[in-house]
Amino acid sequence: MVEKEEESDDKQNPFEELTKQFSDILGKVGANVQIAPLPFNRTEKADTDRDSIDEEIDDKEALKRIKNFNFRPKEIKEYLDRFIISQDEAKKVLSVAICDHYNHIRNIIEQKVHRNQEYMKQNVLILGPTGVGKTYLIKTIAKLIGVPFVKADATKFSETGYVGGDVEDLVRNLIKVANGNVTLAQYGIIFIDEIDKITNAFGDMGRDVSGRGVQINLLKLMEETEVSVFSQTDMLNQVRTLMSLGNSKKQPAEKVNTKNILFIVSGAFDKLGDIVKKRIGTAQIGFGVAEQSTDQDFGFLVRAQTEDFIKYGFEPEFIGRLPVRVACKALGEAELEKILSSAEGSIVRQYREDFAGYGIDLGFDNGALKEIAKEAVKEKTGARGLLTILERIFRDMKFELPSTTIRSIALDAECVRNPKRYLENILKNCHRTNDPLGDVERFVESFEGNFGIRLNFTPSAVEEIEKIAEDSQTGIVAVCNRLFEDFGYGLQLLLRDNEFKSFEIPREAVLHPDKFLSELFMRHRYHCPT
Repeated sequence: MVEKEEESDDKQNPFEELTKQFSDILGKVGANVQIAPLPFNRTEKADTDRDSIDEEIDDKEALKRIKNFNFRPKEIKEYLDRFIISQDEAKKVLSVAICDHYNHIRNIIEQKVHRNQEYMKQNVLILGPTGVGKTYLIKTIAKLIGVPFVKADATKFSETGYVGGDVEDLVRNLIKVANGNVTLAQYGIIFIDEIDKITNAFGDMGRDVSGRGVQINLLKLMEETEVSVFSQTDMLNQVRTLMSLGNSKKQPAEKVNTKNILFIVSGAFDKLGDIVKKRIGTAQIGFGVAEQSTDQDFGFLVRAQTEDFIKYGFEPEFIGRLPVRVACKALGEAELEKILSSAEGSIVRQYREDFAGYGIDLGFDNGALKEIAKEAVKEKTGARGLLTILERIFRDMKFELPSTTIRSIALDAECVRNPKRYLENILKNCHRTNDPLGDVERFVESFEGNFGIRLNFTPSAVEEIEKIAEDSQTGIVAVCNRLFEDFGYGLQLLLRDNEFKSFEIPREAVLHPDKFLSELFMRHRYHCPT
């Protein structure tokens, strides 16, 4: 069981070693340069593009979980059911592919004999419209099994890498997620979305040459190749190369083998259904074609074959490296309603937490959830449409309600259809300002934190502040900030010699703050009579 992989856990990080060598060289020539820690330093968080890289993981714990992988496909699907509504077929296919892949990884770690055996990797292709949960499926699986996970859009890459990204950076990003552990990175998952956008089979000019080049470069990664830990354009890599010139004991460049990295790609494939229709001879002509049901479109995607993808614009070798293919169906009103009511991590929970931050309890009845789902279907963006509708409903409520005495709101279908009218009705029966004493106290605490002076407002001063807030339709804290913006530095001058800094604010200070502060300054600094 003692394998070479385990020994690599404690091996010095190549980036740390290179940084030290570079610093020594600069020191010999008298250069005083401070080199900041690199993202691959395990004691630091990787400073990377958060769109393409998930959070860093505990590399040693992750390796342990991979070596002890014992999930069953049904267990993975049951876990996915908690977070993703519908897409049962996609869940089954992915669960089996994940279990097969990581059972193989466990075998090659445990027994060397498995390492030289031929193994056809089950890279996955997921088809389906936007907002159906393709990315969420993969992220949830990666979180469950605890492996490094990187996601990116295919459109960000170019054939040369000079304009756009280099596909090999995906592998380097895996190392960053794995806290610099090259061994762990070789067992990670790379997810590439918008894969259908690197073809141009339907354009007037034929296939996109750059897109074909990206496919070929990705093909090398998906099959098996070695990627240098350092990019050729990396300055430190160039310095390392210069240092190795004339050195009889050259250190081999550290590389990452992609043989055991699982690649999962996805795309909407809007035009693929038309190709399938032509192949099976069911193309329709005439009125009503644009109104075909989403179930019928899903049926054509399910029947897509390799020749259809080649006509779509994929290289035969590229699509051949994606043997596991599954289609996700568009989400209807019923599925969207279940996402709101049943899925863990529902967007409804987020909005409840937002309002709870202001001490307001947010509730929905079944009619409201059904109406939200109905409106979201019209957006044609899947589950993302739910956020669009909820934001439209709560935009004004989030602005108005925190400054009122309202402590709970309950939405029904009518509230969803006309949120402005609902807001107007509840505002008529409440005070515009929140608890005045509580708001004044919040200002007092903030003032004391900034200037070290405690303000003691008299009851008549609080009443006057509340009146000003009601007349100006402004929050109490905002009124206090405006009235007493000069008091901080003014009172510091007056009370800087006092051990206990506290000052009373009467009603006169609220009515005429500048005059009150000036008279106060004259009286205390120059002992003028009142």
